[in-house]
Order: sequence, then C-alpha cells, then structure tokens
Amino acid sequence: MLKKLLKYDLSSIFKFLIIFYSLSIIFAVSSRFFLSFEKSLAMEIIGRIFSGAAISMMFSTIINNLMRLWVRFKTNFYNDESYLTHTLPVKRTTQYLSKFITAVITMVVSISVIALSLFISYYSKENMDFVKSLLFPLADSINISTFGLVFALILLIFLEFLNILQCGFTGLILGHSMNSKKMGMSVLFGFIASLVTQFALLLVLFAFALFNDNVMNMFITNSPVDFTTFKLLAIIAIVVYMIIICAVCLFNLKQFKRGVNVD
Repeated sequence: MLKKLLKYDLSSIFKFLIIFYSLSIIFAVSSRFFLSFEKSLAMEIIGRIFSGAAISMMFSTIINNLMRLWVRFKTNFYNDESYLTHTLPVKRTTQYLSKFITAVITMVVSISVIALSLFISYYSKENMDFVKSLLFPLADSINISTFGLVFALILLIFLEFLNILQCGFTGLILGHSMNSKKMGMSVLFGFIASLVTQFALLLVLFAFALFNDNVMNMFITNSPVDFTTFKLLAIIAIVVYMIIICAVCLFNLKQFKRGVNVD
C-alpha cells in the first residue's frame, strides 16, 4: 500500500513542480545562449535578464516544493479530501511515511534540477577554475576531496530544508489538534518546532565546545574558524540533523496516530 500512496503523492507533487523545473532549465539554456554572444551588448542584456529569471526560478523551485508538500499534507489529512483518506484501509504510520518519503524524493530532485540549471548557466573553464581555487585550499586542509566538500555542503543544505519541511508537518499536526484558529496555530507550532530543532543543534555544538577549545572560540570570539574545526562542525551538524529529523519524524508519527480533527 505504501507504494500506491507514494505513486499518487509523487505524481501530484511532480505535476506541479515540473513547471518550475522546465522554466529553470529553459531560462538557464536561454541565458547561456544569449551570453555566448560576447560582442553584442543587446544579447548580453537579454542574457542577463534570462540569467536573473533562471535564478528566480531556482529559488521558486525550492520554495514551491516546500509549500506544495505542506498544502498536500493539509489537503489529504485535514480538508474535505481527508474524509476519503481516513476511510482507506491504511495505517496512519504508512500515510505519514508516504508524505515523508515523497518529501525526500522531491527535495533531492529539486536540488538536482537547481544544480543542473546552475551548471548550464555558468559552466566555463574560467568559472570552474575560480570555484576550485576557492574550494581546493579548504578541501586540502581538512584532507577531503573537492567533490567530498561540495557533497557535504549540499547534504547540509538538503538536511536543513528537510528539517524545515518536517517542522511544517509538526505544525500542521499540532495546529489541527486545536479546536479553533487551526492554521494560525499550525504556523506558530511549526515556527516553534523549527526554533527548537535549531536550538538543539546549537546545544550539541556547545556541548562539543566544552571539550574543544577551537569550537569554543567560535562561541566566544570573532576569530575565523580554522579548516579542521570547520570539518568537525560539518560532521557534527550532519549527524545531529539526521538524529533530529528521525526524532521529529517519530514525534509526528506518535501525534498523528492519536487521531485527526477534520475541518
């Protein structure tokens, strides 16, 4: 049954997101094409316009990905459509997991499309050399490949967005357990959940700082963070985010299984 739910959830989300994916890539290709005419001012202006549009679509892609997942969560479980959803012979655990897995898949695809659009728009030997010149000293100093460093940064961004998304689920679940002002309370609870998770991350980092002077300097001084400390912080942040996401997922499942108040 989980496969069937995933099929419908993914189909619904991607039917909406494909518009932003297409526009991001179209604008990226157009930007690349017009900016290739280096000696034409008119073409450069048009290229810059398309470049700005491409960047706008990239931001819109990730924002609408989050918003669409929240909207579908609310529609399926708390609006008129929920009367059908809750009559299905499916456990609430399975229903929630479908939404969570859909979120993971769509976020991975959205970030991949954004990366592809950036590559199309800005790839050149000069730009790649410039990026490498920025990243290689950092990667070399912490004994990691440039690819590994980029992957770690992208993973951190992905986990941050996934955490924000799931905090939104938390807000919707808790907000719709109230008797009134459900949407307002959903936003409030979601914001509080996000703050709690960020505070938990900072608390863990501070706990590590008690045993590491370099990490402690990050809290008490304005001195730049050295590369070795950066590597440690990145590893801690990735591990803690994964634990937080799992913990919030279990919390949401527990609250969701208690019952649903349909509007």
